[in-house]
Amino acid sequence: MKASGEGALGISKIGQIAVPVRELPRAEAFYRDVLGLRHLFTANGMLAFFDCGGTRLMLDTNLAKDGLRHSSILYFLVPDVGAAFERLQSQAVKILDPPHLIAKMPDHELWMGFFEDCEGNTLSLMAELRP
Repeated sequence: MKASGEGALGISKIGQIAVPVRELPRAEAFYRDVLGLRHLFTANGMLAFFDCGGTRLMLDTNLAKDGLRHSSILYFLVPDVGAAFERLQSQAVKILDPPHLIAKMPDHELWMGFFEDCEGNTLSLMAELRP
């Protein structure tokens, strides 16, 4: 048995994240057209898969039917959080907390803002701004 700690299971990255949705076509349009994620495929009219920088994002109507109402907060990394939020606002996305400074790190500033998808899930855009 390996000792606990880094690499004990061999995990190297997150391969897929599931997001519960009630109305798949509406959610597909939001993640594809508003967030600009690349649609990979739709399965059985109940699941839709998107690519997010090599991690699969799965929209799942079964989770919503099973009573899971909201997902964990997904933090999408963007180069310009201010411009990204302006685009969200222009598309009538519900903004929960506009971009603001979270922390000053030795080599960058961490900025985040929060919004809702069309299913009521809280999402975030974040940027690591370097001088």
